[in-house]
Amino acid sequence: MGARRTAVVLFQLGGPDSLEAVGPFLFNLFMDPDIINFPLARLARKPLARYISKRRSKYVAQHYSEIGGKSPILDLTMAQAKALEKELKAGMDAQVFVAMRYWHPLTDTVAEEVKKGGFDEIILLPLYPQCSITTSGSSLNEWHRQCSRVGLTGVPQRLVHHYYDNPKYIEAIVDRVNASLLRLEDTASTHILFSAHGLPLSVIKRGDPYQRHIEETVRLVRERGGWKNPATLCYQSKVGPAKWLEPSLHETIHELGTSGVKGVLVVPIAFVTEHIETLHEINIEEREEAEKSGITNFSLMPALNDHPRFIEALADEVIKRTTDGERPDDRLCVCRAVMKKWGAN
Repeated sequence: MGARRTAVVLFQLGGPDSLEAVGPFLFNLFMDPDIINFPLARLARKPLARYISKRRSKYVAQHYSEIGGKSPILDLTMAQAKALEKELKAGMDAQVFVAMRYWHPLTDTVAEEVKKGGFDEIILLPLYPQCSITTSGSSLNEWHRQCSRVGLTGVPQRLVHHYYDNPKYIEAIVDRVNASLLRLEDTASTHILFSAHGLPLSVIKRGDPYQRHIEETVRLVRERGGWKNPATLCYQSKVGPAKWLEPSLHETIHELGTSGVKGVLVVPIAFVTEHIETLHEINIEEREEAEKSGITNFSLMPALNDHPRFIEALADEVIKRTTDGERPDDRLCVCRAVMKKWGAN
């Protein structure tokens, strides 16, 4: 009897691979029932997605043109997949796939590839350390839809719900912060801004664990790093008039600059690869705001990408959930319970 064959599916957001792909990418994003969900959303979602994507595509495409004409997220995620597969093959027969939520390779194609592979088990690994219905939940719901379509429901599957407190993940962030601080002129007085993608407060109030997970990651990173620097947790990428998690990165940078702070290091705490939110929103837009506000030493910590300790953290999470590995608690975690409660239209 041969060794058990394991498929590991990485869930990630995805991003346009050309300026022409920006519009279709945005359309897919706003067609997501876990993003656009309200009474009668099933009827309104498609025309609304078409309207929003058409209205925003030119503006967003300009941002992508300023960071090279496309999103780097696919290349970086494929590098993570390659490194993870190499790490896993030291002790198991594993193949790693990348399933993007809103652009190629899309989940439907990946589900078909996994089906053809005839694997004995599947491990689902979101590249979102902190769990949210809007990220991990959305990818999981789409995966289940595609599994039903291609006939994968009979294969044993296990989900890595979250790993916001994985020690190796924490160590990888601390290593990146330390390296970034060493490059600064005045390390001791630099204000560290931990920045995470924001969420509407309405999502958090319905039980989404994202904010709690983010806050715990920041606490563990600061504890492990032992820095004496002042630090603030902020949120970015707000869209629309609804109330979102605060304080915002933009307002915090403005307030720090106008109060006399000269050095700022932004740590993208929830982003494990570079993409539009780090390369443009932080490194271009917020850098400009910092300069206007009087901050003269603005720096951005690189995302984890394929940092060796981060890859080890991912491998650990996979191994824990294989049939031969350490069996995790069988109770539904908060994230899974929220997904089950909300479902998808």
